Amino acid sequence: MQRRNFLKNSTVAAAGIISAPLIASCKDETDIKIDTSNTTKTIRPIAICTWNFENATAKAWEVLKEGGNSLDAVQQGAMIEEADINNQTVGVGGRPDRDGNVTLDACIMDKEGNCGAVLALQNIASPVSVARKVMEETPHVMLAGKGAEKFAYEQGFEKANLLTEQSKQEWLEWKKTSEYKPIINIEYHDTIGILAIDKNGDISGACTTSGMGYKYAGRVGDSPIIGAGLFVDNEIGAATATGVGEEVVRTVGSFLIVELMRQGKSPQEACEEGVKRIMAKNKDRTDFQIGFIAINKKGETGGYCIQPGFTYRTYSEEGHINNPSESFLKS
Repeated sequence: MQRRNFLKNSTVAAAGIISAPLIASCKDETDIKIDTSNTTKTIRPIAICTWNFENATAKAWEVLKEGGNSLDAVQQGAMIEEADINNQTVGVGGRPDRDGNVTLDACIMDKEGNCGAVLALQNIASPVSVARKVMEETPHVMLAGKGAEKFAYEQGFEKANLLTEQSKQEWLEWKKTSEYKPIINIEYHDTIGILAIDKNGDISGACTTSGMGYKYAGRVGDSPIIGAGLFVDNEIGAATATGVGEEVVRTVGSFLIVELMRQGKSPQEACEEGVKRIMAKNKDRTDFQIGFIAINKKGETGGYCIQPGFTYRTYSEEGHINNPSESFLKS
């Protein structure tokens, strides 16, 4: 049953109950609009993602330049990384928890504020796709663990072995000491958060991860939490996060950044303020990384992080660009 029909029928049946560096070659196909209220050019379509995930933004741009919508663009961009076994922080090949199980988290959010998420999902290769099914086919926002896995099978997803031999051998080596100490900017990639604006000016976002390597079983970070790892407001813009999710959750980081943009800050200014809020609660602490990216309705982007090393990639008619982020702490 479709989500909207379910909600409609439930309301009728229970009346009175409140439910809670490449250059784009397709400039002719890109819709460039000018904001008549000032001289700032509005750029659309555009895709932006955390880290240097050029294949993800390239896929999102492929969808956008053909006139596709932002929701399809962010999902398909995220799926590229989920399927890449060489990326050990997302999807197939992700590092397991301390018990040797790969558990995946993801969420997705559309222009209407609809959202879906899966937490601690096992045996399914594309959690962002399951998250979209949660959004579109259920009355819920989040499904977790075995319930999320069962739902995925019901929706036609196939069981998959997520633990690759490389990740398995690294986990066995880790067990010799069992020291849990996440490495800052490990291999210069991490959670992928991806945002897009389509030719109609509509914004969507997605976020997917296998979480901290060798985490406690059941640990969930910010990535699948709407408002923490991802938030979209089609009137204002969107933001997403990467890094130590516990600290992003404590400040409801992505929601904060969008609200700062609502108050008039640019995406860059909002990301900087988001990091400063976190560091104000972690005085003198220098052992963790968080990076934020944001985009506003005009297609202006920004990114900021705690430690040097974070980058974010953008793809628009202006080119396919990897952007080094400014950082709160300096080298």
